[in-house]
Parts: sequence; structure tokens; C-alpha cells
Amino acid sequence: MSTTTSQVTSDVKSAVVDTVSRAKEAARTLSRASTEQKNTALAAMAKYLHSQRPIILEANARDVKAAQTQGLSSALIDRLRLNEQRLSEMETSIEAVIALPDPVGAVLREWRRPNGLSIRKVRVPLGVIGIIYESRPNVTSECASLCVKSGNAVVLRGGSESFHSNQAIGAALKQALVAAKLPEAAVSTIPTADRAGVDVMLQLDQLIDVIIPRGGEALIRKIVETSRIPVIKHAKGVCHVYVDEAADAAMAETIVLNAKCQRPATCNAMETLLVHERMAPAFLPSVIRRLEAAKVEIRGDERTRALVPGLKAATEEDWVTEYLDLILSIRVVRSLEEAIEHIGRYGSAHSDAIVTKDEASAKRFVQEVDSAAVFVNASTRFTDGFQFGLGAEIGISTDRLHARGPMGLEELTTYKYVVYGTGQIRE
Repeated sequence: MSTTTSQVTSDVKSAVVDTVSRAKEAARTLSRASTEQKNTALAAMAKYLHSQRPIILEANARDVKAAQTQGLSSALIDRLRLNEQRLSEMETSIEAVIALPDPVGAVLREWRRPNGLSIRKVRVPLGVIGIIYESRPNVTSECASLCVKSGNAVVLRGGSESFHSNQAIGAALKQALVAAKLPEAAVSTIPTADRAGVDVMLQLDQLIDVIIPRGGEALIRKIVETSRIPVIKHAKGVCHVYVDEAADAAMAETIVLNAKCQRPATCNAMETLLVHERMAPAFLPSVIRRLEAAKVEIRGDERTRALVPGLKAATEEDWVTEYLDLILSIRVVRSLEEAIEHIGRYGSAHSDAIVTKDEASAKRFVQEVDSAAVFVNASTRFTDGFQFGLGAEIGISTDRLHARGPMGLEELTTYKYVVYGTGQIRE
């Protein structure tokens, strides 16, 4: 007997609503858990990830094979692939979260009113966090660990290309919660790869408190446009490195190579290189040779192509494109002002860097570039929760409200006012 579309949709809706409802119940218990209980659960998560490596790697191999069959890019397959080192990094990330202070219950401010009322502003969990993401299965454990430590239940919906990997990781994390005597539904993975599951999630505003998407521009746009739940969004990462006229050329080359090539499929990889016209004649031929040796396709403006003939011409579209691949656009600028203007016009307020020995130029760049992370003499690849000392990250927000940049434990809390009185009434 054939299955109708309406039946499939009904089945998907039922599965998603049931998963999220159980997460809502688990959130109440988790919000009351002590730091010791939560850290015990996290330690168990790292342990179970380690003991179930063979199962996780087998599931990941299925996903990678399917991705290769479907013709996904090598950069996306790199994001999808797990190995022993990446699993070790996932375990290390969880252990780093254990070592972080528990934000829940922290008193942000305390004061007493003339009428004797004592008022405290206290950190509390957000509640149930829905996370929708693509490709990278390590996100599953990173987000789960941060949510558990901050007292939030989490509902995870990874991309269909990583479905088996995410299910295997999620199963290990659930076993850890049970072993630590916390509700297993505190970490939930949507049990279907059907994309309709995302649409169902985004309508459950009575059960999910916030949605955090991690993925490409199309995914983010769809979620923002259709969600009935508040969204903390991560816009695309059109990141820049500006090589100032006062830059150390050797340092600049090293930073440029790292920002573009270390992991090009990440949101904090450089997509556009800006070079001051006084640096360009000596710097560009050298750095482009090294970039091309690393198999980077260069797209240059007219002045760049005059210095290095044979390059592909950059178009207006290139300046706003997040390649997530070994492609780089280059522009020669007349001044620091022009570099800042270019970033303001074409950038995505994610991560931007200046390489310079001039303190005044560095100060002006930091003040005028309005991005979530601004670097002086360092690679944009450092925009990362673990690299910032946050243990891990739930995502990198390019919003301005509530959270901005790498989101760690504190960004997964809100606050409430706790007021102590001695019988006061308002006249």
C-alpha cells in the first residue's frame, strides 16, 4: 500500500512534536540540576563518545559515502567527515566545558530600594533551544554540552547529509544523561531526515524558546522568514583581511594563508583580501604564488590583475559571496578609509582583520569596522568559541540583540529578577 504525502507529513509532525514535548519536560528538571550533576553528565558524554567511536565512525562513513555519491563538494565533505582526531577534539571540547564556571544562578547585580526591598538580577537558562545546522556532526556534541552546562534542553536537527552521524552521536549523549541520572530528552535529535521536520519545529513556539540556525545563507533566510520562534541568526561569513601599508609583509602572508586555506569551508575563513596600494606591488605577486600553490582560485580587481596577469576578473557579486571553498577575491585599495568602506558595504559583520604595525591605523580599524569580531595582526580563523576560551560554541551570532559573536555558556542564559521583601506593599 502506498503512503500518501499527507500521511508522511502527519508522521513527521507527530515525531517532531513528541520529541520537542519531551524536551520541554526535561528542561524543567535540567534547570534545577546542580553544577555537580551537570558536570557528571558532561563527563559521561565524553566517556560515551569515546566508547562508541566505532559505531559513530561507521555511521559517519555511511554519510560520507552518500555525500560522495551525490556529488557534494570536497569542502562540504571535509566538514562532514569524522575521524579519530576530530572525535578526540569533540571529547576535549566537552571536557573544556566542564572546567568552565556554571553561569546559572550567578547574581549579575544586587541592590536595595529605599522601601527595604532587596532586588537581585540572576542568570537563568533560556529553556528549550532548537538548533538547526548543516554538515558538521561535531556541532551535535558541542551544542549539547553547552546547553546541558547552562541548564537548557536542546533539540538538534542536523542536515540530512549527516543524519546517521548525528543519530549515533545523539544516542551516545542520551546514554550518558541516563547514566548521570538526568532526563535523556534533555538532548534530543529530530528522528527524521525529512525536511518537513524543520518546518514543524519552527511552528512550535509554545515548546521551543529560541532557534539557533547554523548553516548557509539560504538556510538562515528560510528559518528567519518562516519561524514563529525568536531566532538568533548567524549570517554568512564574508570575512576580510586588510593588509595595511604599514604591515609586516611576512606576517601578512602567514595570516592570509591561514585565514584562507586552513579550513576554507568554515564561516570564519577569509573570502576577500584587501591590500593597500603601497604594499601591493611587492606583496601581491608573492602571496598569490603561495595561494595558487595551495590550489586557491584567485579573482582580482583591475589593479590586482595588472600586477599579476592572467587572473580571473572579480565581479561585483564576488565581493558579497561566501565561497566556503578555495576561492579568494582580491582588491587593491588606496587607503585605510577605502578598506573600511569596502568592508562596511560588502561585509557580513562576522570577522574582519587588519595587519599593520601602525597603532593609529589599528585603533581606527577596530573602532570603525562594525563586526562581531575584529582582529589586529591575527587570523580571522580564531573566531571560535573554543579558541576564545568559551569551551565550545553554540554558533557565531551576527545579530546585535542578546548575543553577538561566538556564543558560549553566558549567551545561553537570560535573567530574572528575584525580589525579597519584609511585607512591603505598594501605596
